[in-house]
Amino acid sequence: MAQENIIVINVDLAETRVAIIENGMIVELLVERENHRSAVGNIYRGRVTRVLPGMQAAFVDIGRDKHAFLHASDLLHPDEHEAEFESPQGGDEGTTGDTAPKPRQKGGRQSAKTSIRDVIREGEFIAVQVSKDQIGTKGCRVTADVSLPGRHLVYMPFSDRGGISRKIDSAKERARLSSILGQIAPEKGALIARTAAQQISQEALAADANYLVETWSDAKKAYTKHKKPTLLYEELSVILRVVRDYFNDSIAEIFIDDAREAARLRSFLQRLVPGRSDVVRLYEGDEPIYDAFGIEVEIRRALERVVELPSGGSLVIDQGEALTAVDVNTGRFVGAGARDQEETILATNLEAVAEIAYQMRFRNIGGLIVLDLIDMDRPTSRKKVMDRLMEVLRNDRAKTSVNSISRFSLVEMTRERTRESLGRTLHERCLYCDGTGHTLSRLTVANEIMREVQRRYDEVDGVEFEVKLHPGVIEVFKGELAPSLKRLEKQVGKKIILQGDPTRHLESFVVQVRSAKQKIMRESNQP
Repeated sequence: MAQENIIVINVDLAETRVAIIENGMIVELLVERENHRSAVGNIYRGRVTRVLPGMQAAFVDIGRDKHAFLHASDLLHPDEHEAEFESPQGGDEGTTGDTAPKPRQKGGRQSAKTSIRDVIREGEFIAVQVSKDQIGTKGCRVTADVSLPGRHLVYMPFSDRGGISRKIDSAKERARLSSILGQIAPEKGALIARTAAQQISQEALAADANYLVETWSDAKKAYTKHKKPTLLYEELSVILRVVRDYFNDSIAEIFIDDAREAARLRSFLQRLVPGRSDVVRLYEGDEPIYDAFGIEVEIRRALERVVELPSGGSLVIDQGEALTAVDVNTGRFVGAGARDQEETILATNLEAVAEIAYQMRFRNIGGLIVLDLIDMDRPTSRKKVMDRLMEVLRNDRAKTSVNSISRFSLVEMTRERTRESLGRTLHERCLYCDGTGHTLSRLTVANEIMREVQRRYDEVDGVEFEVKLHPGVIEVFKGELAPSLKRLEKQVGKKIILQGDPTRHLESFVVQVRSAKQKIMRESNQP
């Protein structure tokens, strides 16, 4: 089923998946599980549990299983917070007092020269917003610089500077929006016009602003009402959030396979973009919706380590703890001359960086990324590849920073990471190899077994060795190590009995020395 610029939503019993398809390609896939909803955008009343001046950071209890991390760069000055919040008298749970979010001074965020202990103290309360989900063993990252996104605008309660999306190029439209923002600006805080604000009427923008200001007012009331770490404002579900952030005139249809969520989505769209709720289509086909749209196949492809390129080359994507490495391998060269080879390398690298940009966005790979491209001798070739990379990255909603390409065709870059990558969401550490991706070879295990027997050969009260091991290792002893096993039996003067256990880990074995009595008992129990 070929479609362009559509959103396809699959609602299962415990998992919701939203695929965004642009020009026939799945550019992003968001997965939300019933008990693991993203916390990004949520606002909490938190309690500072630990302040670390050396790191210029603090840990904040926000009522979740792990304490959140707050860096000084995300902490605002405390001045004038009484004007924004009416703080309850006194504290609770042994606190030193009840404070509220730290509004920004006109000078900006906390100065790097100021110790974090001069701004917040252990035990006090503060309102924070999750900026990055819990990733791996790390808790959420939070900020005191709260921002509330709407359809057309973003409201920042503690800022004194508004703005307009850089993606709005028209000088005339920017001037129009700037004038409107000046007229609808709230008494406190600032507004930012999103890309979706283009050509939107002043009335619609004013309504969006009023909604956001009221939402913040409700959060403030909840802050003063509660006395413990608690959720003050919850971000929309993944379905509504994606529609709010991604829906525009280029989206022709939204397919969803759940009638209840379809009705809810139509109602939300009618409020968000009046007259466009008819784009929602309830999918009622016989086969699963992601099978019908070919999305399941693409998800499996996104989880593979090796990605084939049309030219015959390939990408090898290795995601580690500290960084992700992408190695570009060349395919079949066309032509035998040096010039032909250089042109083929250039063509392959151009194809590779386009695919890399797509894979990073689809897999949601973040953090430090190193691209190992095929070596190019000509500076002009390296420039063409970098220009192509920067071009394809413009379509990525995540912030990226790219260093210049080295003479060895290496590119270091970073990509904003706010949630787990697709691979880490859908995968877990391998229980067999413990996440290393490797196990000892059967030959290595067999040799280790023989060394263990040699260590214990002088246990004179034993008459035979019994080894419990994986059947795969027995095959090695029956094959290439059969002569070595016989020589070992002669060396230690004892028979070696191999007992296969298919439930045993390949690297696991137990060597036991049996006495004559134990040998007789074992033989008498054999059928």
